[in-house]
Amino acid sequence: MAATASSLELRSINTIRGLALDAVEQAKSGHAGLPLGAAPMAYVLWSRFLRHNPSNPHWFNRDRFVLSAGHGSMLLYSLLHLTGYNLPLDELKRFRQLHSRTPGHPENVLTPGVEMATGPLGQGVAHSVGMAIAEKFLAATFNRPKFDLIDHYTYVICSDGDMMEGVSNEAASLAGHLKLGKLIWMYDDNGISIDGSTQITFTEDVETRFRGLGWHTQRIDGMNTEEVERALDAARAVTDRPSLILAKTVIGYGSPKLQGTNKAHSNPFGAEELKSTKEMLGIAQEPTFDIPQDVLDFWRQAVGRGQSEEEEWNDLFKRYAAQHAEEASVLRAAIVGDLGSKWLGALPVISEKQATRKSSEAVINAIAPLLPTLIGGSADLAESNLTTQKQSADFQPATPAGKNIDFGVREHAMCAAVNGINLHGATRAYGGSFLTFTDYARPSLRLAALMECPSIYVFTHDSIGLGEDGPTHQPIEHLTALRAIPNFNVFRPADGNETVAGWKIALESRHTPTLFALSRQGLPALSPDDVRNHPAERGAYVLREADGGTAKVILIGTGSEVQLCVAARDALQASGVPTRVVSMPSWLLFERQTDEYRRSVLPDSVPKVSVEAGSTLAWPRYSDAQIGIDRFGLSAPGDQVMKEFGFTPEHVVEVAKQLLASK
Repeated sequence: MAATASSLELRSINTIRGLALDAVEQAKSGHAGLPLGAAPMAYVLWSRFLRHNPSNPHWFNRDRFVLSAGHGSMLLYSLLHLTGYNLPLDELKRFRQLHSRTPGHPENVLTPGVEMATGPLGQGVAHSVGMAIAEKFLAATFNRPKFDLIDHYTYVICSDGDMMEGVSNEAASLAGHLKLGKLIWMYDDNGISIDGSTQITFTEDVETRFRGLGWHTQRIDGMNTEEVERALDAARAVTDRPSLILAKTVIGYGSPKLQGTNKAHSNPFGAEELKSTKEMLGIAQEPTFDIPQDVLDFWRQAVGRGQSEEEEWNDLFKRYAAQHAEEASVLRAAIVGDLGSKWLGALPVISEKQATRKSSEAVINAIAPLLPTLIGGSADLAESNLTTQKQSADFQPATPAGKNIDFGVREHAMCAAVNGINLHGATRAYGGSFLTFTDYARPSLRLAALMECPSIYVFTHDSIGLGEDGPTHQPIEHLTALRAIPNFNVFRPADGNETVAGWKIALESRHTPTLFALSRQGLPALSPDDVRNHPAERGAYVLREADGGTAKVILIGTGSEVQLCVAARDALQASGVPTRVVSMPSWLLFERQTDEYRRSVLPDSVPKVSVEAGSTLAWPRYSDAQIGIDRFGLSAPGDQVMKEFGFTPEHVVEVAKQLLASK
């Protein structure tokens, strides 16, 4: 702490600390160590730099703040309450309790002012790169001379743990390449992790690493508010590089027995040490959750300041609209998430046989010109995923209005950045790779679902049907594992028109991410061509009805295996077995239908066979017999591999007849 810190400044900082101490003690769990050490730099950022409006947490041109070290959530909750967000003190007193708005780690869907859910280390910093990409893209797209309408920073407080996680290096590398000058990470460098000093695991030169990644770096005393302010000023003055401020702090600062040790990381201090810590810091023992009136008055200045900043921006927007009406109209719609309807009319009808990855490419390039803030790319697989918007440039430092993002071989950082772009708002983003590589990105995929973030993931080469690349690249368990994520729409289309319908679903979704599982091999056109009102929107539907009476057996297929079900159905019909075929591109969407609809598609009384080139583990939920694969694949031409594992119409017929014989 600076020796010149005023009494009000020190008490404002200590009020953050006191709230954190009391909340953790009352909850009998939590992490007070980080708030005690990081409070000075958070104080400087939130009181002198952060542009935000507590009265309107969604004001568009606000600075974004991400607490990547989400275990220190009481730091953020204290700041939100003190600055006037709709987070009453009673909610801080209910920290970590059932149905409170102050969960153990921040969640954007619960707490006003929280930009994203953090806690899994590395995710906050990685998502922040996406937020900074969105800001830079939108500024390049919409700003005009004298009208810097999009002009804000993305700030992060991160920890040693964030720096250790691999995704942070992926993300930092991408950010350095893209020269994201309005991205500032404040590294709470306290040298302590759960198991002890970072000297036992983490002895690299972080500053040199980040310089090598193209970042502007500074080393400061993070307990000294004057140094923090100078560092933030210097970081904001750098426009061609992201900035890392390595702030040396003391975990558990003020605790006579625990400060500077791993024992300060988590868990309450206990009554005796809490009392001693408050004495050391000069915090009143009683009442708990004490906020001196002059301290509250100081912090609540953020309300009026934020309202004024938003009013100034609204006035700027009005003057911008008077001179740039078309751009203003597009931006206004994008901010509220209104995609309009013109793109719906551009959705292609696909009548020929083609790979669903090719159908996805057709959709992207048909609608992209009508969706000016749709951006995305691939993890160095654009030529395979077919994610390129052919009419647009790449998003690069020299062309920041480009809509194609080259993420590099960074699947995890890509998915995190895609989430960050979508969380930022006014942009819709997608990212692509091979389905088997969802393993590299799963934490970010899961977070998208938890955060109700409508990200779009274009994952191709979806089965053993990809062929010669072999079992390292052939997904087996992936569809089942991804379907297990709540609020996560895994969409595996059977043909081009189902793919088109899937894109419509994904873009119209506001609270659910969509992952496409797309084929490398060509698939015949099987489904209806009304792509704007396609039955695939219900998750599963009757693609072929039984002829000659009620179905005696139902064949359920997804993706490339639906064609096998159709061929098997024709053979079964010819042998006198009335057979229904159900295409089921999305379990999630089907499960969101009414019980009546689900039973009409899959009646309980009719035996069912599921056919999918992947794990059968979860299929007993819908089928009585399963044709799948529960081992690793083989390297050979795709059609040969499929035949080797029994994915033929003849085998489907055989299994169906065996099932009927057993009933």
